[in-house]
Amino acid sequence: MSIITKAACVGGGVIGGAWAARFALAGIDVNIFDPHPEAERIIGEVMANAEKAYGMLTMAPLPPRGKLTFCKTIQQAVEGVDWIQESVPERLELKRGVITEIDAFARPDALIGSSTSGLLPSDLQADMKYPERMFVAHPYNPVYLLPLVELVGGKKTSAQTIKRAEEGVAEIGMKGVVIAKEIEAFVGDRLLEALWREALWLIQDDICDTETLDDVMRYSFGMRWAQMGLFETYRIAGGEAGMRHFLAQFGPCLKWPWTKFTDVVDLDDALVEKIGAQSDAQAAGRSIRELERIRDENLVGIMHALKAGNGGEGWGAGKLLADFEKRLWAKGGNQAKTHDASGPLRLLETKVNAAWVDYNGHMTEHRYLQLFGDTSDALLRLIGVDFAYVEAGHSYYTVETHIRHLGEAKLGQALYTTLQLLAADEKRIQFFTRIHDAASGEVIATAEQMMLHVDAKAGKSVPAPTEVLAKLKPIAEGHAKLAAPEGAGRHVGQKR
Repeated sequence: MSIITKAACVGGGVIGGAWAARFALAGIDVNIFDPHPEAERIIGEVMANAEKAYGMLTMAPLPPRGKLTFCKTIQQAVEGVDWIQESVPERLELKRGVITEIDAFARPDALIGSSTSGLLPSDLQADMKYPERMFVAHPYNPVYLLPLVELVGGKKTSAQTIKRAEEGVAEIGMKGVVIAKEIEAFVGDRLLEALWREALWLIQDDICDTETLDDVMRYSFGMRWAQMGLFETYRIAGGEAGMRHFLAQFGPCLKWPWTKFTDVVDLDDALVEKIGAQSDAQAAGRSIRELERIRDENLVGIMHALKAGNGGEGWGAGKLLADFEKRLWAKGGNQAKTHDASGPLRLLETKVNAAWVDYNGHMTEHRYLQLFGDTSDALLRLIGVDFAYVEAGHSYYTVETHIRHLGEAKLGQALYTTLQLLAADEKRIQFFTRIHDAASGEVIATAEQMMLHVDAKAGKSVPAPTEVLAKLKPIAEGHAKLAAPEGAGRHVGQKR
């Protein structure tokens, strides 16, 4: 049973609006309360960016988008929902008052999370009637893409609440990390504060400008942190002797007077203007919305790379994405069961996104292969060869592929794929796939492929089970009546 079937967001700014997008794209209806006169416009823009990012992020079937309902009162927003996420400005009395009001109108068993980046949950739950269900759920921006959420309980928060919160965020593709003790700023922001304080001194003392500092991070340890964090990275730096050797070698450096992060820089008007001017120059005229889109595309690319890591098993945020996609496929991956086998099966709908194109704005070669692979995966799910089937030890492996490029797919272009079965027996499937322009139906590329049913543990081909062949049979019978597709049976270099 799902932990979150309906949610509410109280506060719809940068964080609250992104929470709403995260919930809605997971198929959850969301009530929103925000007194800002332009709340609907702001959240609509966040939602548009989030939908674009998810279009790049996954080919798995997303559920129907949850409905966003803008409410006039907190009471209207929170009544009857399973999870309320508070994201109002970071002022203790304001947050405590809002959370106490939420507590008065929400169901007694509803979960109440606060997006606070530093306030103690014990302070926030002080006036609640049901404080055991309140906790900090501190995310990172953009909430709809970055999967981490720090879960911090207060003195009156129950262990069952934290457990339910972990399960709830997993349903929407997030990684809930439980912080063992409540502490101001928790873990992530404490690390960021230390780095931020040192960075401000480097700018103040004219050691570098903002762009140089950002370059130092993004071209070096920032990439390491994205996939291994701090301690595992330093374990490798210790060589074969590991972390103990690293600490013995570099531990004494901690006594050297390198850092100023224990001192507070004076953020006077001159320093604020200095940082602001350097930041303006670094942005080179790009708007905040444009920078958000660039950020989202880069994050998607990083997560895709991490998803392919560790021998295809995924790593870090990439493995979390792969696990989330498995849940999406399990819920919606068999939607193609109603396909009419009297013609080629239309199995995939997509759009060429920025992560798929080269410098000319054309889709790169390996993305064509990805679409053909995703289409063959859709066929396999249609006949019952899903994740559970593969994990049980059997699958179909592609043994031969011939691709023809007949046109060009460009950035933003809507595409769909069709698949025609050419031949099938107890061990083999041979099929012909076309990539079409969605607007005109024009064929942009084709692929002819052969797959063998295998026992993965034995490492050899074996007959598919009766239940798989039974689902394959009506497709094979229907497609046997179709004319052979133009291009089937061709070889490389053959004249047209």
